[in-house]
Amino acid sequence: GGCTFDDGPGACDYHQDLYDDFEWVHVSAQEPHYLPPEMPQGSYMIVDSSDHDPGEKARLQLPTMKENDTHCIDFSYLLYSQKGLNPGTLNILVRVNKGPLANPIWNVTGFTGRDWLRAELAVSTFWPNEYQVIFEAEVSGGRSGYIAIDDIQVLSYPCDKSPHFLRLGDVEVNAGQNATFQCIATGRDAVHNKLWLQRRNGEDIPVAQTKNINHRRFAASFRLQEVTKTDQDLYRCVTQSERGSGVSNFAQLIVREPPRPIAPPQLLGVGPTYLLIQLNANSIIGDGPIILKEVEYRMTSGSWTETHAVNAPTYKLWHLDPDTEYEIRVLLTRPGEGGTGLPGPPLITRTKCA
Repeated sequence: GGCTFDDGPGACDYHQDLYDDFEWVHVSAQEPHYLPPEMPQGSYMIVDSSDHDPGEKARLQLPTMKENDTHCIDFSYLLYSQKGLNPGTLNILVRVNKGPLANPIWNVTGFTGRDWLRAELAVSTFWPNEYQVIFEAEVSGGRSGYIAIDDIQVLSYPCDKSPHFLRLGDVEVNAGQNATFQCIATGRDAVHNKLWLQRRNGEDIPVAQTKNINHRRFAASFRLQEVTKTDQDLYRCVTQSERGSGVSNFAQLIVREPPRPIAPPQLLGVGPTYLLIQLNANSIIGDGPIILKEVEYRMTSGSWTETHAVNAPTYKLWHLDPDTEYEIRVLLTRPGEGGTGLPGPPLITRTKCA
């Protein structure tokens, strides 16, 4: 995955994005170029902001990577203009399993000087998952200056300046509850970095709480309030400093819908003081498994409701008033907080006369 660009990006299997606005340009140490004399010597990739409109983007894609172990990607970059103006922004994107691009995991904007600076990426996505790093140059309103990258390396040891995240686990909650992702990272001096939770569709969620576990490890919590099915997606932890970025694997937020019966209970038998019902709760809207079934009943003219747990397919309601109309519903519960669904449709029936 590394590249010094001596023989151009194609020699390293790097590709220009077919769907961006313009191309990165290869500068070769062996060939004359049009750049100002203060620009670095050597071979590298560059964007001239003055040739393009504000907001236009060029993306250079690295080969897809399947890594088995902790590794570090580092690279050189500079953003330079002769008048010290803002040439634009260098964004780094990490696409996982050929999915959507999501937001940048690292960026730098504005004039950084004529000397190369170094940054690191600690990507904690491992085989069988694959990922692709993309360098994106975005032109600013100033339309002046250069964005350049060089000397990309894939190192088989941990990053020195960017923290590595431990594996992020999936989170399952019932709809309407709060969901919490816990991100744990190892690395020096990482607690001062910018931290956020990134959704695959591009939304960024700020950190709720951070704490140091020890001098090389810290934890960050991210809370999503009262989630619904629309929040179900893939999420990952990101940390950024000027020296680089760490990004975790994508974990899934699974939002379960508490179950509710589709049909009302069925009447099997009736007397003056009892009603025998079948729960009729095998067909449900929502998610199982069902860990509790309850019968909720009341007089249609009354305000009180009684609820009884049931562990058989039928249930007998005793001690009822004769010749009285009752409304009977079934409640179902799945595991987890907030797992009880809404009551199903009612059976409305009357006891016999005494």
